[in-house]
Amino acid sequence: MKALILVGGYGTRLRPLTLFRPKPLVEFANKPILVHQLEALVAAGVTDVVLAVSYRAQEMEQELSQYADKLGVNLCFSHEVEPLGTAGPLALAREILTKVSEPFFVLNSDITCEFPFTEMLAFHQNHGCEGTVVVTQVEEPSKYGVVVYDGNGKIERFVEKPLEFVSNKINAGLYILNPSILDRIEVRPTSIEKEIFPAMATDGQLFAYELSGYWMDIGQPKDFLTGMCLYLQALRQNSKGALTLVSGDTFVGNVLVDPTAVIGHNCRIGPNVTIGPDVVIEDGVCIKRSTILKGSKIRSHSWLDSCIVGWNCVIGQWVRMENVTVLGEDVIVSDEVYINGGKVLPHKAISSSVPEPQIIM
Repeated sequence: MKALILVGGYGTRLRPLTLFRPKPLVEFANKPILVHQLEALVAAGVTDVVLAVSYRAQEMEQELSQYADKLGVNLCFSHEVEPLGTAGPLALAREILTKVSEPFFVLNSDITCEFPFTEMLAFHQNHGCEGTVVVTQVEEPSKYGVVVYDGNGKIERFVEKPLEFVSNKINAGLYILNPSILDRIEVRPTSIEKEIFPAMATDGQLFAYELSGYWMDIGQPKDFLTGMCLYLQALRQNSKGALTLVSGDTFVGNVLVDPTAVIGHNCRIGPNVTIGPDVVIEDGVCIKRSTILKGSKIRSHSWLDSCIVGWNCVIGQWVRMENVTVLGEDVIVSDEVYINGGKVLPHKAISSSVPEPQIIM
């Protein structure tokens, strides 16, 4: 089987992490975001994956090829000269997707969930129509475009940001589609959600598959951290996944630590923390609901809550950071500094406190 992953965006919502690194390569729970998706696709029997790219394609090719070799999957890069939206890339990759006349998966690159690809395929084959859209339940449907469908799952219509309740199910950014959908799409900027799917629903050719378990679009920092919490909880509930979480007096709740990380004495790590390779955490540090990326150092007695610390940062002693503070790569924070919701660009040195949320250039 084949799959196409939409990775063409610039990742602006996840800045400063994406200023020098493509979003799909940012580590989520100690693996690049895209690798989580590739692993799930391979487990469902996918052998060929098309990456629809327009930004930093060469860097992605270099880094992802090693993962592809390890997983035994063929990666093919489809280059967009201009951004083609969410449908145009399918038409651009038509030749690859139609080599065999079987359905293919399509997914957005910044989604985390338990990826029910095998179940999706069985559902899709059972209804026999042109497309299946995975839907997930949300608490505030008025913030989204919602999907309205009948008791059999046949989609009737889409309603953008409804003022009155019509549904609490939204498009989860995962699809399985027959190659015939490509007859509906031209190689031009096109929205699959706003142009292609409504036409398919009108023709009675689109069904909704209800996702069970967690789901999150992790394309911006606060949602990245929420998605991390959900992912770690799902690991805990999975007997095999639970073995990857650490335990001991230092750790509270769900914590994922790379084996190469070094953690000092009298620390309190967790709940909901991921610590990447070659990270050094000195004595007496407290970290909760945060991600610490590769090569960073947190000096003694610092306190972090709801933070993303980028690659190769140094955080001084007795520092306090909270409220979705995000440090880009190679940021140095001086001793005894307080940062509240700061977004710090790469290669900066912070020597005075940041009491209010702001971007530090």
